[in-house]
Amino acid sequence: MPTLLIVHHTSSPNCQSLLEAVVSGATAPEIEGVDVVRRPALAATASDVLAADACLLGTPANIGYMSGALKHFFDQVYYPCLDATRGRPFGYWVHGGSDVTGAVRAIESITKGLGWRAAAQPVTVTGTPSPQDLEACWELGAALAAGLTD
Repeated sequence: MPTLLIVHHTSSPNCQSLLEAVVSGATAPEIEGVDVVRRPALAATASDVLAADACLLGTPANIGYMSGALKHFFDQVYYPCLDATRGRPFGYWVHGGSDVTGAVRAIESITKGLGWRAAAQPVTVTGTPSPQDLEACWELGAALAAGLTD
C-alpha cells in the first residue's frame, strides 16, 4: 500500500486548521488504498521518508523562514535520503502572519537539492485562513494521496 507522509509544525490554531484540512483531503473516503502517516517535524525521521511514496510538508513562516522544526527535519533527512528519494512527489503549505516568501524559497531550494518533484501547487496563507484557503489545503491533501493510487 502506498504511503503519504505528512510532516508538519503546527504552532498555532491557524496552522492546526490548515493541517486538519490537508489530512481531511488526504483521507477522503473516495481515496482508497493509501496509508496516510502524520509526523510532527521534530519527530519525523529519515526512516519515515524512506518508507513513504510521497511527502506533504507544512510549516509556519517564522521571521522570514520556515519553522526551525521543519529545518531540523530537513537537516536530519537530507543526506540519508538524498539518493534514495530523487523524484519523490511532494507538496507543501505555509502559513504566515504577513509574508511567506522566505519560507517558500527555503522549502523550494531544499526540495530541489533533494531532487523531489512538485506534485501540486503549494498553498500559501497569510492571516486567518479563509474557507478558500482551507479548501485549497483539502485539495492539496487529496491531490497528493490520489496521485499515489494511479
